Amino acid sequence: MSAALFALVIGAAVLLAGATLILLAHLAMRSRQERVLERRVIGDPTIRDEFSDTSEGEALKVFARGGQRLERLSDENGETGRLLLQAGWRGARARLLFYAFRSGMLLLAGLLALVLWTFGEGIKPLMLPLYTFALFAFGFLIPIWVLRSVAGTRRARMAREVPLFIHLLVLLFEAGLSTRQAFASLVREGRGVLPELGQEFEGVLRQLEAGGDIADVLKGLGTALDVPDLEGVLGVLRQVDKYGGEIREPLLEALAVLEERRGLDLRERVNLVSGRMTVVMVLFFFPALLIFVAGPAVVSILKAMADVAGGK
Repeated sequence: MSAALFALVIGAAVLLAGATLILLAHLAMRSRQERVLERRVIGDPTIRDEFSDTSEGEALKVFARGGQRLERLSDENGETGRLLLQAGWRGARARLLFYAFRSGMLLLAGLLALVLWTFGEGIKPLMLPLYTFALFAFGFLIPIWVLRSVAGTRRARMAREVPLFIHLLVLLFEAGLSTRQAFASLVREGRGVLPELGQEFEGVLRQLEAGGDIADVLKGLGTALDVPDLEGVLGVLRQVDKYGGEIREPLLEALAVLEERRGLDLRERVNLVSGRMTVVMVLFFFPALLIFVAGPAVVSILKAMADVAGGK
């Protein structure tokens, strides 16, 4: 290794270490400021965070607190909180495990980078900083990718439950139940058929029992879950609760629009599958069929031509 390359690698390592120390110092300072602000507002010298009452180990809680501080630093729009709600990870233990996983991935990236710098003798010196950056980038992004995947899968499950949810609401309203009583019946008796939406409306019931307004609670639920079909139904319920009127017809109209939209989506999906199957048949089935049908004739012609050539 030339002296210039060696100096460049050492300089990159020093810069990386300095940036890491500055980031840790900033996180520590920000955490200290938040604790001071909490003490001023709450007036309690012993502030307890959301993980204090969990039964997990103290080391895991330290990792989770580090993940929370990282979220406050990098997520100013609150995306992680919305994704945790959409994934159904509302409990303190689930949130603790996610934030600990987030800190653990960064720690693993640091350990791998250290191993790379220590034992990566066959790697070009100029590539070491690039590999280190890639490790930390993946360590930072993988937890968010996992959370987005889980939240997207659960949103799809909730969207599939919306038509049955509308049918049950129509039946309950026709039986004379109010909106709150219908939600209570869905939570109490419909968890088997509406596992995801039943879990969400259990939280809605707790907010209503605590004195929350139905329109505000339903609006917050629709915004947090980000399921367009469900948000439309909740909008109908909010309007009926606010202005009154018949609720059966608006729900049935929303159900008809939803079923028509799903029919169009299903047709589009079938068309895509048909196109893919055509490509598969042209590439694989048609050559095999051609060989099976025309193969004996081609072999006979070649054999006859060989006999004629041999006779000459």
